Amino acid sequence: MDADYFLHKVIRRIASWAVYSFFTEVRVIGGENVPANGPIIVTATHHNMMLDPAVLSSAFPHMRILHYWSKASLFANPVLRRILLSTGNIPVARKSNDHQALFRGTIEALSRGGAVALFPEGTSYTEPRIMQVKDGASWAALEYSKWAQENPDHPSDKPLVIIPCAIVYTNKSKYRSNVIMEFGSPIAVDSYLDQFLNGDEESRRATVKLLTRAVQSQLVELTINAPDWDTLYAARMARDLLWEDQESLDRDEYVNISQTLVDLFSTIDAVPNFRAVRRSLLEYYSLLQSAQLTNSVLSSLPLPRSLDPSQPVALPSRLFTLLILVRDSLASLVRLPFFFVPLIVHLPAYVVARLGARLAIDEEETQAQNKVLFGMFFLMLIYPITFMVMWAFLWFTPIGAILSATLVWLFASYHNKLIDDNYEHMKRVGAAWRVLIGVWAPKEWEYSLTALSQYTATHIPPTNEWVSEGVKITVSGATEEPPVSPQPYRARRPRTGRVMRHVLRARAEAVRLLASCIAQLEAGPAEKRVRASVHLARLYGGIETIAPYSDASSSDSSPPTPVGWRHAHEVVSYLRSRGAKVAALERGIEVEWIALNSDGDLSSAEDKDPASPLR
Repeated sequence: MDADYFLHKVIRRIASWAVYSFFTEVRVIGGENVPANGPIIVTATHHNMMLDPAVLSSAFPHMRILHYWSKASLFANPVLRRILLSTGNIPVARKSNDHQALFRGTIEALSRGGAVALFPEGTSYTEPRIMQVKDGASWAALEYSKWAQENPDHPSDKPLVIIPCAIVYTNKSKYRSNVIMEFGSPIAVDSYLDQFLNGDEESRRATVKLLTRAVQSQLVELTINAPDWDTLYAARMARDLLWEDQESLDRDEYVNISQTLVDLFSTIDAVPNFRAVRRSLLEYYSLLQSAQLTNSVLSSLPLPRSLDPSQPVALPSRLFTLLILVRDSLASLVRLPFFFVPLIVHLPAYVVARLGARLAIDEEETQAQNKVLFGMFFLMLIYPITFMVMWAFLWFTPIGAILSATLVWLFASYHNKLIDDNYEHMKRVGAAWRVLIGVWAPKEWEYSLTALSQYTATHIPPTNEWVSEGVKITVSGATEEPPVSPQPYRARRPRTGRVMRHVLRARAEAVRLLASCIAQLEAGPAEKRVRASVHLARLYGGIETIAPYSDASSSDSSPPTPVGWRHAHEVVSYLRSRGAKVAALERGIEVEWIALNSDGDLSSAEDKDPASPLR
């Protein structure tokens, strides 16, 4: 059987190179939930186009062959059929009204103990939560189980299970970001089979919906789900401030930590100055996005008082500050010769990858795909050319071919080993000089508040036309009608000399108000509660209440859905125990002068908070 999937293994190897070249790490969690053999249907989230199957296949436990659905009409051509079968694809006759015919290829693959991988959301999209989970995977699972019961002599003697899989990206369009792929608990299909077999058509559909809801429930638990973009952005910014060193955030806890913060910023009465806290986080987040900076880079920079151009600082201190920046710059230049040659060779791939991303500027889920495809295309040209040049110098001898191939492989590995450290170091040096230019620029150069507003407005991605606009899932498990999303606005990158003081002031204000928020939660009454996703409430000793629930995709009434709550003290304790640098927030940032506005005040009177530990 292995020989039949030769092309699948080749493509999986290429996909693995692409995935591990673009992402720093693919963390697999819950791999023990995936059986090494026997029929399974993997239901995976789908938020990053072709990279989702690439990540899923290249890092799948036990390196099992994954079968994906393809149109049955493609299999009519004998040559194309052979290629599709060798790559692991199975036919789906989408226009057939007979479910056994519709899923014939799926049933055949599962009957041999195979693994079928599906994306039940139906399309790749960028939204702050899971928007839809369709019934195709449930129909296929139940139709196979029905067939297996009617044909007890089929090769596989193991019952079918569904394995939910969440593919979560720390920043899905960013080079050298991370991926967390988590597998949920297996869902036994046989427990739904009696109801599926013994009822009428309406009962069968209700059973399918019930199984889909079980899949959906696990996918929601394994992913980060916010009621709207602003809540998600505020939670992201709070996470970045609490874990300034992103590497210190345990990837195994990444989803639960992020969801806890989403839940916290979904509680509008969490603290009295909640709106000010949220607004400050959103302003800082938007400025960072516009200026193409990160909080981790800014937090790594020394910002001594001698940088303050409004203070009468002695010249030696000014020079000392400059020397720090010059030292860091020289440190980068010292290491640059070791990285220069591989950087120059790979530069065309980086350039075209960036251009490819710009072709999908309004589709975040397509940007990483384009970066990878364009970059890999050029690398598949660069590496053979490099090999041929080296081989030519060795007179095209057999030994020369082996030596040239080995050198090209070592060259590529050397580049990948060096890229992470050098990439981050160059970003820090670049940010340091941008800070210097920004804070020493004349104050009259600063953007006015009116001009700045275009850079502080949160960016809302365009709505995907293939995503259902019906009832949507909220963080608590309840549902609501979707709000009307504002039209996205994209501003050009602001000029460093005119925006950097605003960025630093926004950072200081966000730190101050987030520290205030946490301090108020800790000082509040023991019975104070904040909203929580139901699974987190159950996991961390929270409580549940009941809210009405209705499924817009079905005429049937669904059972009531629990709404989760957690105690505020427990939430803060949870964040501290996972490494949140709350104490660092309480100390504030190193220099208060960068928080001053043009009038010498920290912020407007509306946002001042007497409860803040920084006052």
